[in-house]
Amino acid sequence: MNQNKIQNPETQVPKTPEMNDRDFTNEMLATEKYMTASYCTALNECSHDALYQDILAIFTETQNTQRELYNLMFKKGWYGIEAAEQQKLQQSYQQFSGYKSQFPVH
Repeated sequence: MNQNKIQNPETQVPKTPEMNDRDFTNEMLATEKYMTASYCTALNECSHDALYQDILAIFTETQNTQRELYNLMFKKGWYGIEAAEQQKLQQSYQQFSGYKSQFPVH
């Protein structure tokens, strides 16, 4: 087993040709991620203030739903993540810390 893998014990589901709870949840998560990205694009391009506020409310609800689905899948062991190595974290920190000096306002 990968020692850098962060994952809960997996909740078992039937392995049949039919979709199971994991399949349905994974499909909903993928849809929510797609919708969140699409609403983000709409927000970036929206010029009408009232419409912007409406889309922002929908975006926030969609993002919260996406997070709840991710948390559910992680809790059930259906979604794992890789732990970053300390050296890579330090390299990224140093790289992006150097960018601060390039901003006009510190």
